[in-house]
Amino acid sequence: MSDNRDFFPHEILQDTIIKSQNKSMASVKMLSILSFLGGGYVGFGYLAYLKVVSGIPAEWAGLAALLGAAVFPICLICILIGGGELATGNMMLMSLGFLTKKISMKLLARNWIIVSLGNLAGAVFMAYFLGHYVGLSEGAAAAKTMAIAQAKVDMDFGRAFVSAIACNWMVCMGIWFYFGSKFTSGRILAMWFPVMIFVLIGFQHFVANMFIIPAGIWAGADVTWGQFFFNMIPVFLGNVVGGSSFVGASYLYAYKHLLKEDFSI
Repeated sequence: MSDNRDFFPHEILQDTIIKSQNKSMASVKMLSILSFLGGGYVGFGYLAYLKVVSGIPAEWAGLAALLGAAVFPICLICILIGGGELATGNMMLMSLGFLTKKISMKLLARNWIIVSLGNLAGAVFMAYFLGHYVGLSEGAAAAKTMAIAQAKVDMDFGRAFVSAIACNWMVCMGIWFYFGSKFTSGRILAMWFPVMIFVLIGFQHFVANMFIIPAGIWAGADVTWGQFFFNMIPVFLGNVVGGSSFVGASYLYAYKHLLKEDFSI
C-alpha cells in the first residue's frame, strides 16, 4: 500500500471498526471531557452561522444561507482534528463495532449515553453563556435564532425523524471522508461539504438542536423546554438510523467480503 494515497472505501470501513473498539474502551472521564468540548464546538459553529446570516439583507436570503452553512463546518474540524466526541458520529461508529460483534450493546449504549449528555452540557453552556449572556445569539441575531428554534420544534414527529435521517447521513459521510484521507488539508476539505449541505438544507441534527433551541428559548421564542426535549426524541432516533443504517450498515454489507479475515462477520 502506498503511503501517499488515500484509503479505499473498504479500508475506511476496516479502520472505522478499529476506531469503534478503541472508543468503547475510553474512560468515563475522557468521554465526558471530549463530549463537552464537542457540544461546545457545535455551539461555535452555530454562532458563526448566526453571525453571517443575520448580517446579510433579507432579499439575499439564499446567499446568506449558503455563506452561513459554509462557516458551520468549523465545529466538525475542531472535533475531528482538535479532539472531541460527537454523538451523531458515534451513532455510525459504534454501530459498526456492534454489527461486527467487536463491541457489546452495553458498550455501545454506554458511549451513546455519556457522549449525548456531554454534548448536551457543552451545547447548552454555549447557548447560555455566549448566546444569551454575551448576547451573540440575540440582538441582531435574535430574529433568526428564534425563527430556527421555532421551526425545529414545529416539525411533527415523522418529519423531524426523516429530516434527522438525512442529516446524519450527510454528517457521517463527512466523517467517513475524513477517515479516508491521510492529510489534514484533505481531511478538512473532505468533511466540509457534507456538513455544509446538511446546514444549508436545514436538516435536524441532535447536537445542533441542543444549542439552537435553548438559544431560541433564551432569546424569547415561543418555545417551551418540554418542546425542546420532545424534539430530541425523533431527532435522536432519526440520526441513529441515518448514521448506523445509511452509512455504517450499508458500507459494511457492501464491502464485508473485502475485510481482512479477522474482521469477518
